[in-house]
Parts: sequence; C-alpha cells; structure tokens
Amino acid sequence: MTDRNNRGGVCTPNNAIHCSVTSCAHHCQSAQYCGLNSIQVGTHEVNPTMDQCTDCQSFEKLS
Repeated sequence: MTDRNNRGGVCTPNNAIHCSVTSCAHHCQSAQYCGLNSIQVGTHEVNPTMDQCTDCQSFEKLS
C-alpha cells in the first residue's frame, strides 16, 4: 500500500521525523511521520527555555 500525504500525493514516511500534526500538508496519513526529507526548526522567542518555544517552520497548513 502506498502512503499518501494530506494533499493526496505519495508520501514516504521519514522515520527520523516523528510527527503527529495531522493538519500539516506533509503529514503521512497512515503513519505518525513527516514526508519531508528534512525540516526547519525555529523559535518565536528571543531566549527559548522550553519545548513550547520551538516551531516546525516547514509546517504547511492543509487547505
């Protein structure tokens, strides 16, 4: 069975990038993984001190 991303395209789960954000276009539908080869992680804080201060900047909202 071929996995699909949330836009309907072929999705190869990247076993190095676990993801549970089902509203992201890159999320593989049948696995808790991202379909991208790599992601960009950033922050919205000047001095991040906890995991809630970081963001997946590769996120694309499912339209």
